[in-house]
Amino acid sequence: MRDRFLFIRSDLAQLAAYVPNPGGEVTTALDCLDANESPFDLPSQLKEKLAWHYQQEISTNRYPDGSHQVLKELIAQYVNESAEINPGVTKDHISVGNGSDELIRSLLIATCLGNEGLILVANPTFSMYAILAKTLGISIVSVERLETDFSIDLDAAQKALNSAQNPPIRVVFVVHPNSPTGNVLTSAELNWLRSLPKDILVVIDEAYFEFSKTSVVSELQQHPNWVILRTFSKAFRLATHRVGYAIAHPELIITLEKVRLPYNLPAFSQAAATIALQHRDLILPSVADIIQERDQLWQALAEIQQIQVWRSRANFLYLKLPDRNLEQIVQQLKSQGTVIRHTGGGLRITIGTPAENLRTLKRLKAVSV
Repeated sequence: MRDRFLFIRSDLAQLAAYVPNPGGEVTTALDCLDANESPFDLPSQLKEKLAWHYQQEISTNRYPDGSHQVLKELIAQYVNESAEINPGVTKDHISVGNGSDELIRSLLIATCLGNEGLILVANPTFSMYAILAKTLGISIVSVERLETDFSIDLDAAQKALNSAQNPPIRVVFVVHPNSPTGNVLTSAELNWLRSLPKDILVVIDEAYFEFSKTSVVSELQQHPNWVILRTFSKAFRLATHRVGYAIAHPELIITLEKVRLPYNLPAFSQAAATIALQHRDLILPSVADIIQERDQLWQALAEIQQIQVWRSRANFLYLKLPDRNLEQIVQQLKSQGTVIRHTGGGLRITIGTPAENLRTLKRLKAVSV
């Protein structure tokens, strides 16, 4: 096959395409607890409002609003309200992407493309940083996390930054709280990020902010080399619409706008995010229910002798079964109707509905003995 497509970059032969779960032939109705989505659809009245908007306000023969001005204004209001900062961010601090993945890719293009830089990640963490970097021919420097609390090995990270790299490390990616392990940044980690030189971009992914209620957005003014990523795919229940956003210094936002594809976000997705923000009082209360379910499921799993499970500040739990074949466990659960993610050396379980969580607990007990 390679001989027939000699025009394709040679390094891509070593990469595997991202394969979402569940994948393959499925004969059982599934509890999909693998992608950290909300278990709840939009309220019916908002779906009706969105359907009306599509019928009455969107002309399918026209391109969507390529400037995202209305959506940016609403995002800025929400960020300021949730962080209780005044004066806060404005629309000039916001860039909107087709999911956070597009924004990650744009940041990589803006900083490291053309052999101008490397990225630093601490594993286990969100896999798309490395995947997207590799597709662009950008090299990755990896350090480990401490298994006690999954904080970054800061000595190793600083040693990597101090070592002579050609090209140098240009971007540090962290998740707050981390996926798949669910831990928020510690004081030591935050102090380390604050100490990094201005020629290193610090990307702080707050995809699970609504669950952790912990953010560094109030520090952006002091750190123009920081960018915060967030998404509508989790707490706002809009995974199907693929809407993410970056919060950063206006000059960095201008750069992101330069490399962003034109009309990158469909009008229907913009409308969905707009309506969700305008009616967040109907959407975000479910976060408390998910947190309660998360804590109850953690307690139940912690009582199973064969399972090692960690506390989480997100909408998922991370666990291990020592001396067990985790991929085999994933397949056993899938055959029974529960889909979870094998990642980062452990198993990540998204918090579902009460019924889904009960079924998953029962099935996990059965396969863990």
